[in-house]
Amino acid sequence: MATYIVLINWTDKGIGDFKNAVGRARAAGEAAERLGGKIRESFWTVGPYDVVSIADFPDDETATAFLLQAGSLGNVRTTTLRAFNSDEISAIISKAS
Repeated sequence: MATYIVLINWTDKGIGDFKNAVGRARAAGEAAERLGGKIRESFWTVGPYDVVSIADFPDDETATAFLLQAGSLGNVRTTTLRAFNSDEISAIISKAS
């Protein structure tokens, strides 16, 4: 499974329903699982992003499908980063050598 770091900002609609933030996060986790992914953890943050999530998906296409679904609800905008653990980056470095 590929790992993704998702940087999330609430839209005006999303902040208007801040009291349901935990419920929306649970629903997002269920949606990710229906696609074969998993949201490992979500953190509500102070700073330029409102929420940061760590998620696993089988591939970029599945992650993108999930993010399109989530964004289409109108509560959030996302910036997503593909993350590599030490074993993955070691294999990448060996290919580059």
